[in-house]
Amino acid sequence: MFVQYQERVMEHTLPALPFAMDALAPHMSRETFEYHYAKHHQAYVTNLNNLIKGTEFESKSLEDIVKSAPAGGVYNNAAQVSNHTFFWNCLSPNGGGSPSGALADAINKKWGSLDEFKKAFQTSAVGNFGSGWTWLVKKADGSVDIVNMGAAGTPLTTADKPLLCVDVWEHAYYIDYRNMRPKFVETFLNNLVNWKFAEANFA
Repeated sequence: MFVQYQERVMEHTLPALPFAMDALAPHMSRETFEYHYAKHHQAYVTNLNNLIKGTEFESKSLEDIVKSAPAGGVYNNAAQVSNHTFFWNCLSPNGGGSPSGALADAINKKWGSLDEFKKAFQTSAVGNFGSGWTWLVKKADGSVDIVNMGAAGTPLTTADKPLLCVDVWEHAYYIDYRNMRPKFVETFLNNLVNWKFAEANFA
């Protein structure tokens, strides 16, 4: 008698937002989330599920797909699903303020102060050409740094550990800020950033 082994097929789903769609208003509107989350993020999930059917990736976790898929459609959609889920957790209705503990120490060691970090992050994110993501990462030696990545770039494909990110694709801010990316990034840093999430990632 033969027992047929069938690998578990992984059906990826759109994760729930960690807050209500209107929780970040007026800094980010419900309309932004109706498009950015419910349409853009959902489309990446749908595309990924369609692309991995019948391939080596259909039984892999999202992170494993991101780390192992070659450049192209599977990687792009998997990375964008992962990046957006991470980004939503970088936002909080009670955001802003300052980090604490070991992360605060690492930021102060690298940039001298939180204000200097904000200036550096703002400059990087505003200068990240075209569509992409700007990340605060933890390096292998425990230090922190700011990394710009284009398109669907993610530190998951590097030795760095992601702590925090901001989405600088235009659809992330165009409804609320039109073409004013600097104002969007400034608002993210001052009013929305979820330092508790970043601290947990740093630990």
